[in-house]
Amino acid sequence: MIKLRLKRFGKKFEASYRIVATTSTSRRDGRPLEELGFYNPRTDEVKLDVDGIIRRLKQGAQPTKTVRQILEKQKVFEQLRAS
Repeated sequence: MIKLRLKRFGKKFEASYRIVATTSTSRRDGRPLEELGFYNPRTDEVKLDVDGIIRRLKQGAQPTKTVRQILEKQKVFEQLRAS
C-alpha cells in the first residue's frame, strides 16, 4: 500500500519535513517513491506539488493523519473532488 507521510530532516530540535509517497512497510526516513512537498512546523511554511499529490490519491495512496490535516488546510481535497 502506498502512503503519503512525512519524512524528517534538519538539525536536532529544528526539524522540517518532506511530504513523500512511500510504501507502508518502508522506514520513516528511507528512500521514498516520490517527494511531493515540504512542511516546516516552526514557521507553518507549506509547499506542495498539488498535481502529484492528486495523482497519487487517485491511484489509491492513503495519507497519514498529519498529512491529511496539512492537505485539508491547503484545500487539496476540494481540488481532488473538482477534477
